[in-house]
Amino acid sequence: MKQNKILKDFRKLQSLLDSGETFIAVDTETTGLSSSTDKLIEIAAIKFTKDKIIENFQSLINPQKQIPQSVSDITHITNEMLQDAPKSNEILPSFLEFAKGGTIIAHNANFDVNFINEELTRLKLPELKNKIIDTLSLVRWAYPLLGKYNLQLMAHLLEVEVKEAHRALDDARVCMEVFLKTIQDTKGVMQLEGIENL
Repeated sequence: MKQNKILKDFRKLQSLLDSGETFIAVDTETTGLSSSTDKLIEIAAIKFTKDKIIENFQSLINPQKQIPQSVSDITHITNEMLQDAPKSNEILPSFLEFAKGGTIIAHNANFDVNFINEELTRLKLPELKNKIIDTLSLVRWAYPLLGKYNLQLMAHLLEVEVKEAHRALDDARVCMEVFLKTIQDTKGVMQLEGIENL
């Protein structure tokens, strides 16, 4: 699997945002932690710019295997809910089209992107070619003294409302808001002279 193209120069994010860039906040829920042996059970994304949300994308995915009770306990997604859900080959082509041309943002981005790319490879579809921003790395850079940086904690500290934790669409929205608020908080150290190296 190719190495993900994750952007590292957070000082230039304000310029990227101001340029009118389209971002895709992405979150997935899965049957476990290994992208090689586990499967997607939900994917969601929010397409947005500095000024507005453009469109949402969300679907449960039938993993064609039973999900562990521990996953249901965290996500509140049950085997019954997934039984009649579409399979990945029905969902991921639409997701690829939805995400085309945007910069993907995700919290612990390698996890979500690796799961998506693994499934795309199984389907003999091209892997994601988008630029990627990892909000976990971003908040570690922006708030170095916190010590803990999970999405729900960051939402609490940045006063972002969490409506349905560990469901993909709400986690994607929270990721988007954490991203925007972190950029606002670090505006003083952002470089505004250009984005040519992003």
